[in-house]
Amino acid sequence: MLVVDDLDAGYGDLQVLSGVDLTVEAEEYVVIVGPNGAGKSTVMKSVFGLTTYFGGRIEFQADRIDGKPPEEIITHGIGYVPQTDNVFPSLSVGENLEMGAYILDEVPRDALEMVYDRFPILRERKSQAVGSMSGGQQQMVAMGRALMLNPDLLMLDEPSAGLAPDLVEDMFDRVDAINDDGTAVLIVEQNAKEALRRCDRGYVLVQGENRYEGSGDELLADEQVRQEFLGG
Repeated sequence: MLVVDDLDAGYGDLQVLSGVDLTVEAEEYVVIVGPNGAGKSTVMKSVFGLTTYFGGRIEFQADRIDGKPPEEIITHGIGYVPQTDNVFPSLSVGENLEMGAYILDEVPRDALEMVYDRFPILRERKSQAVGSMSGGQQQMVAMGRALMLNPDLLMLDEPSAGLAPDLVEDMFDRVDAINDDGTAVLIVEQNAKEALRRCDRGYVLVQGENRYEGSGDELLADEQVRQEFLGG
């Protein structure tokens, strides 16, 4: 579904990624982990057209998307939830979700109902300003908005960041459910061990380059990966 091949990308004149390779198959759950500053989020932003493209190839569903703007990439079936600034705080829950379908002539009511069914608390609070909600609830709004176009691939950047410990497992369970329903997931996650336990495959990035790749179980079992990146 998604092919990132020999990608060089960054911001302005600064190159962050060097020759990065990554693939995501249909309905697959793939995790990117690595130390701070490794370029994990930059990979995701590059797929969504938010970085400076220097070279390489990005394909989605066999179409080249490298160098295209986000408003065009989203029409290919990719949803993206950034780590920060991922909701409109002054708008209500319902208005935030409707913004997820802004490229359509009208809001798809079936998609809206699907999001409310997946996140029942959002139905209860659809008139509440999102800025007055908890971090976990705001994350649900951000994910729900990205699902409004029923994407084939959902990209999530650090979805557990800032959540209370008791909400982290719930967030992972929700991501599992989205994937189980047929949506491919690409996730950057600071909670590396938990993410690798749940995913199909994982990539370890270091200094903008691929360092390790394998199934979640293989990476968890790799002694060097555990010592260098998972805290032993």
